[in-house]
This record gives sequence, structure tokens and C-alpha cells, in this order.
Amino acid sequence: MSLAGLRVLTLESRKAKDMETLILREEGVPIVAPSVQERAHEDHDVGVRFVEQLEAGAFEMVILMTGVGLAFLRDSIATQMPVERLSAALGRTVLVARGPKPIGVLRQLGLPPQVVIPEPNTWKEIVAAVAERPERRIAVQEYGRPNTEMNSALEALGAVVTPVAVYRWELPAELEPLRSAVRVLAAGECDAVLFTSSIQLEHLLEVAGDLGLRAAVLEALRKKVAVASIGPVMTAALGAQGVEADIIPRHPKMWALVKAAAEQAHEVRGRKRLAD
Repeated sequence: MSLAGLRVLTLESRKAKDMETLILREEGVPIVAPSVQERAHEDHDVGVRFVEQLEAGAFEMVILMTGVGLAFLRDSIATQMPVERLSAALGRTVLVARGPKPIGVLRQLGLPPQVVIPEPNTWKEIVAAVAERPERRIAVQEYGRPNTEMNSALEALGAVVTPVAVYRWELPAELEPLRSAVRVLAAGECDAVLFTSSIQLEHLLEVAGDLGLRAAVLEALRKKVAVASIGPVMTAALGAQGVEADIIPRHPKMWALVKAAAEQAHEVRGRKRLAD
């Protein structure tokens, strides 16, 4: 099976080209609409204060949620202090990497993680891993927004949790590709949508709302297109909008998502449109 002839929407931003290549490899017609912009925090002293807290022994454990966040942290302090100081400070703690992405940046800093969170790399696996360890003074290098559910679950274990916000998620500066994707979905001119992060759905629906097309987009997702989703968090976000994830790959990887879509999207799309 393949995506032959199917118009496939990807909302990837940083890895949009990679996703487009994967869709083309499966003979699909990619519709590329970047939906998220990662912006560094305006407070450039966040990283410095964090290093100083580490050096003062404020934390026993640091949870690294994303590679891009750790890279933002590294780059933000580089203009104010030697990066080696960050490495030495982090090296005093137990480092928890949420999957493989933070590991590459840690390697550049000369540091190994003591704990690597297994697939599907959600906050629930993080809490389970922390529960088995004694450290309870924990810093969390956040992704684009606070994970209040995880923080509350860690606090229920007796942890003192300190978020470290070095970047945030925003709508992209250039919105026309996303607006165009909304119109294509609403008009029934898309066959499959690939979701890899819940913020993609939020921003898609936000722009759809601005265009007066939110209801039409949700109707398309529910009844007209094959919806592919990575991971339980993304799938739950779809469910909260009344959208069923039709295609869920075994592994939370982009290549696995596209491969699963190639195997199932034709059948799913046909079944949904026949029932509509």
C-alpha cells in the first residue's frame, strides 16, 4: 500500500521538510502548513538563574522535556557565561531525558542521562520513573507550555517542582499556509491529516475559528478524512474535540506515522466518506 493520489496535510513546522519527503516517498501529495513557532523566552536571565540554582544545590533532578528546549537553554547562557559551567552544574544532578531528543544535546554538553523515558515518552512514563527514585527536588525544563498534570502528579509523590521555561509555542509568523489548509479541509479537498503534537490541533482550530470554519474543519476530521495521530496525548486531544484517531502507529515516530498512513489511509477515507 501507499499514499498514491492522496492529498495529505502535515502541520509540522521544524521538521516540515522531513515530513514532506516521507509523504512524497509514499507517493502522496503533501499539503504543508507549518502550525507552530518556537520562540525563546524574552527573559534572557532565566538560564543564568537556573545555572546558579544548580550550583547552589537547589535541585537533585532535572527533567529534560525536549532537545530544542535544552538547546535554547544552552544558547541563551552562552552569551553570559561559559557553556561548560552549565555542563558542570547539570552534572551534579540526576538527568532525566524524555526520549532520545534531549540526549543528543546532552551529548554535546558531555553529559549522559541517568534516566531515559521509554516510548511513548509521555508525562505518565516520567512520573512512573521518578516514583522509583529518591530525588524529590526537581527542575523541569519545559516544552512550549507548562505541563500542569505532570507537575501535579510529581508533587503528589512529595516532589518540589520548579519549572524552567526557556521557550514557548506561538502561531507561526506567516499564517497563510495554515489558513489555506483550513480552507482545504473545510472544502473537503484533503484526504488525510497527520498530527504529531496536540498544539498543532489547537492552532489549526484557532485559525479555523478566526476564519469562521471551525465547525467545518471538525466535521471534516470526524467524517471525511483519515486522521493519523502519534502518541496517547495527541490522540486524547483529538478525542476531546470529538475526533477519533483512525490511524495510530506502533512507534511515536514520524516515519512510523507516515508508514501507517500509507497502509491504512485509503481504506479509512473510503469508509468514512461512504458512511457520510
